[in-house]
Formats: sequence, C-alpha cells, structure tokens
Amino acid sequence: MSTIVSSVLPASQIEQPQIQRNRTMVEMNAGPDQVNPVENDITTDPEGCVRLRIPQSGKSTETLPPISVPGFVKRAANIFPDRIALSWKEEQEWKHFTYRQYLEEIRTVAKAFIHLGLEPRHSVCILGYNSVEWFLSDLAAIFAGGMAAGIYTTNSPLACQHSAEVSRANIIVVEDEQQLQKILQIRANLPQLKAVIQYSGTPPESGVYSWKEILEIGKNCSDGPLEERLSKIHINECCTLVFTSGTMGNPKAVMLSHDNLTYDATVIMERLRLARGEETLISYLPLSHVAAQVVDIYLSMSAGAAVYFADKDALKGTLVNTLKEIRPTKFLGVPRVYEKIYEKMQQIAAQNGFIKKAIASWAKEYTLQHHLNLINGIHSKSWAYSLASSIIFKKIKEALGFERCTFFCSAAAPLATDIKRYFLSIDIPVMECFGMSEASGGHTLAVESANNLSSIGMTIPGLKTKILNPESDGQGEICMYGRHIFMGYVNELEKTREAIDDEGWLHTGDLGYVDEKGFVYITGRLKELLITAGGENVPPVPIEQYVKYELPFVNNAFLIGDKRKYLSLLVTLKCEVDPSDGTPTDELQSSTQGVLKSLGCPASTVTEVLKNGPDPKLLAAIQAGINRCNEKATSRAQKIQKFAILPADFSIATGELGPTMKVKRRVVEKKYSGIIENLYN
Repeated sequence: MSTIVSSVLPASQIEQPQIQRNRTMVEMNAGPDQVNPVENDITTDPEGCVRLRIPQSGKSTETLPPISVPGFVKRAANIFPDRIALSWKEEQEWKHFTYRQYLEEIRTVAKAFIHLGLEPRHSVCILGYNSVEWFLSDLAAIFAGGMAAGIYTTNSPLACQHSAEVSRANIIVVEDEQQLQKILQIRANLPQLKAVIQYSGTPPESGVYSWKEILEIGKNCSDGPLEERLSKIHINECCTLVFTSGTMGNPKAVMLSHDNLTYDATVIMERLRLARGEETLISYLPLSHVAAQVVDIYLSMSAGAAVYFADKDALKGTLVNTLKEIRPTKFLGVPRVYEKIYEKMQQIAAQNGFIKKAIASWAKEYTLQHHLNLINGIHSKSWAYSLASSIIFKKIKEALGFERCTFFCSAAAPLATDIKRYFLSIDIPVMECFGMSEASGGHTLAVESANNLSSIGMTIPGLKTKILNPESDGQGEICMYGRHIFMGYVNELEKTREAIDDEGWLHTGDLGYVDEKGFVYITGRLKELLITAGGENVPPVPIEQYVKYELPFVNNAFLIGDKRKYLSLLVTLKCEVDPSDGTPTDELQSSTQGVLKSLGCPASTVTEVLKNGPDPKLLAAIQAGINRCNEKATSRAQKIQKFAILPADFSIATGELGPTMKVKRRVVEKKYSGIIENLYN
C-alpha cells in the first residue's frame, strides 16, 4: 500500500503515447532540441537515452515542451540579450557578460574542447571553486556533445581519479596549482585524458593549457564541427554527471538528462514566480553539488537573472562582504550558513545593553507572531510588526546585505526549527527545499503562502510524491516521480534498479509523511535507523536536533545505539574555525566560553575542558539538556543513557562531514571507536 500526493497513471499507461510523440519530434527537429524515440525508462550507459515522462495530457507544468540545454541557453540569449548574466571581480573591479556574450563565450570554449579531443558522450571534469570559467566549462562540454562532471574540491587525488575514470574524462579543468597537482599525480593512470586546463593563474607545468590559450584556440576554430555536434544532441540523453557524496563506498555518478535539468529549473521558477530579467543571485555553494547547479546555472538562466560570483573564502566568512555589496534578491543557503548567521547575531545581541535588549525582545515577539499568523492563514499586519519591520529589522537586513531579498531558502539538510523561528522573529522567513542529486535538485519547496516550521514544503507543481507502505501513523518511505528523475547511475544497473522501481518512482530512503494540506515531512532515514539490541527502531536525526536545541553550545550531536543495549551520545562543543581551510580549531567560540563561565567552569579551549576530565558542572548541564530531550522520547529505548564530549568538532576538511554538511556516520564511528566502546564497557 502507498499514499500518493497528486494522481498519477502507471508508467505503462502514460509512456506509450509519448513514443509516437517523440518520433514526430525527431522527424521535425534537427539540432539539439530533438528526442530519441527510445522505450526504456532507465539506462546506465553514458551513450544511452531514456523515455521522457511526459503524460499525453495533464497540468501545464507536466506537459511543458522539452528543451535541450543548448536550446535553453539560446532562448535566454534571445529573450535577455543585453541583461547582465555573469559578474566576477578582477582586481577589485566587477566584470560582466551579457546573455548574448555568455552564449558566444560558451560556443568559443566548446569549439576549443572539440579541437582538444573531447569526444561525444565523454566528459569534461571540473575541479575548482565557483567562477565564470566553471560555468563556461560546464555548458561548453554539453554544447560539444559531451557531459559536464563537477569534482568536489576536497577530493583526494585517488577520488579525482575515480571520477575521471567513471565519467570517461577527455578533459579536466582545474582552478589553480593546488588542484592541478592532484591531477598531475594521476594523469598517467587516465589513458582517455587528452588535455588539462588551469583557469586561474599561469600553469606551472608544460602541457597544461591556460584559460587564455583555450579562448584563443576556440576563436581560431570554425563553427562547422560545433554545429555538427549540436545537430546530434538529444534532449533525453545525459548532459551532466553529479557524483554522490560517497558516504558509503565510492561515489556513484548520477546521470542527468537535458530535460531533467531544464524542466526542474523551469517548474521551480514558476513556483517561485521569479521576476524575469530582474533577479540577482550570488553563486557560492559548491557547484559540484546539484543544488548549486540547478539554481546558479539553470534557474538563473530561465529567469534571466544576474549571477555574481563570491570569492573562494565565502564559506569561511567573506560571504557577508559580497552580500552587502551585491544585495541579492533571492538567497539559497545550506543550514550551516544560517546557523553561522544566527551565532553571529547572538554574539552581537549579547553585547547589547538592557534597553536595546528590551526593544529587540519586543520587536521579535510581535514579528514572530506576525509570521506564525501567516503560517496559520491569518493575514493581519499589526502596527507593532510594521514598526519593527520598517525600523529595527530593516537595519539588520541592510547590515547583512538582505534588504532587497524577497526569498530565503535552505537546502541540502533539514534546518532546525529553533533556527527557523529565530529568523522569523527578525523578519527573515527561511523556506525549506528538499531534493536529491537523483531528482535534479528540487522536489518540494516551501513558499510564504504555503509554509510551516516543521515540513520541507509542498511538492512542486508538475512533480509527484508518494508515501510507500505507510504505517498506521501515515509514515513510510518518501518516493518521487516526474521528469526530473535521473536516468541511472553510470555502469551500476543493480543500484539504479534499487533507486528507481518498475513504475518510475525514485525511492529516497527518507522516512516521512504527507499531511492533509499536502505538506511533506521527513522523520528519519531508512538506512540511518538505529536498531537497538532489543529490536527497537530509533531515528537518530530528530533526537540529535532536540539535543542541539536544548544545548545551544553543542555544535554536533551524534547518536550511537545500533545493535547496542541502550543509546549513547557523542557531542562536540562550538569552536572557532581556521579560515584558511575550514578546520575546527581548539579555541572555543566566545558564546561557548560565556556558557562555561556562567556554569562556574571557565575554559577557552577544548583541551582545557578535557584536560583533567570535564568539569562536573559542565557534565551536569549537558545531562540536564539530555534529560529534557528524554522527556520527549516515545519509549524508554529512545532515551539517551550516556554521553561523551569529543576532542574536536566535525568538518568537511577532517572528513566527518560530506560536501553538503551531512554527517558521515561510518567515518565518525570508526574515528571515535575507542570512546564509543568506553561508553558500553
């Protein structure tokens, strides 16, 4: 049994009419905007195609005409020819490409790629921080009939080799000498690799092309080979590979078609009702992740938005400088970005005097209530809220660079409810977005007219959500359906069939439910469920979030208990971060130091906290927070019995977090196995 949001016909009923429709399109269209009339729903072959999931009739969002990525770019250049498309800084001065120039530059780089030996259905791997060259390399690879494949900048040389091998890379584009050295170490192991390009600075090695050389090559090439490649592109073939974070084994290569990306971007744009030709975005989240690609590259293009590139230290603290300079109209962040803003705001608030604190409390109380009223369908605007919004919170938004921003979104992982409430109280409603690499980025989205504090929004119109095998409380596995569902994992048929069932539904592995209004909720992970020695199923994520809510000085809470007699918890204290590489330092954040001082056990570093065993007063404070969490437990088996403070916080650089800031549970369990065993001895 299953619960389905929005009716959907079985694949056998909706796909067959599309075959004839696809054949007609092939006969009528030459060039990239054509569909290969295949009958298979999945493929693991980079040279394969899949059937488009377009019903014969249905909502306008479901039956949008398919369009290729080159067609998408050309359309944007025709509609917004003189609108700024991309902006980047050179020697403290902003440089720009209009959409017309954007298209021409893509074509120039595509011609160079073909000249350097990029073969159809082979890839261009891109290893570097967000930049105009990243965008151009990605789209030029697709224009040339190849595939774009982003590589995480934190990857080791061996992990880079895996990505290059799986994607059959003919060309690798790197940002700088640091990333270049990784590729030079493995170059001899990549027989299909024909060219390496460094886009920032001058390559220190012979045989490595500079970006300037690439542009010169492209400008000297004729258009003929490129036009021939464009004429052979199909909308239902793979154009982009996105590598999963690899928390279990080697990363899988997710195959996304032209239609996957252009369709998902289009329905997201329509859901957000973006103002065409008027939006401004900042690109700073890693482009190797699908969320950044679909927003920064495709959503921006569909709306004719101007994209400004933040500097490479954005996530280490410089993002606020770009925000204040550019003042974006829409903003996408991962939970950690919002948590950092929250922590900084708390530090500032702690330094305020009595009168300022009293005024802030009054303003936040009325502003929070205003937004809670909107969530509950009560449209009212009190004089107190109007005053707080126009005088107090307007200044806060200006200080953050958010005074023009009309939509704030959090993606990649759940944002804690208390953080959402805080931002509501300062007149910054943050909306949740949920999706996967395998779903081209977005599947559910909250907007101000359809939002609450605990859901991940509603299913985006044109897409479908199903709850598989729901229990009596309505909870089951969340499954997705639509034109945004990926083609398959490269060369991994068994894993593809595990992910996509025979009716075309993508199984997310997330537990959740859908309420009567259509809001979707995540309550846990199937694979992350802890099964205690007594056979009790325990979802760790909600419990971990409760702990962090009760103990604001705790940065990460990690639940242990799989095959154990009881639950235990590992906690990390909030520490400062080394701005050079994002590694947590030993120094405690000032807010954490303040908490310890108030408890009567002052310390400035984690080493001091742990030196002679944590102070009993600190242990008692943590235990008190855990006790409050235990009061909410649904059974004794879900209560935390023991805990330990870890010597260092989690981070991407040290390996405990993946690229989207999700905890790698196996890594943590292995790294701290000794501490874990002591909790059970």
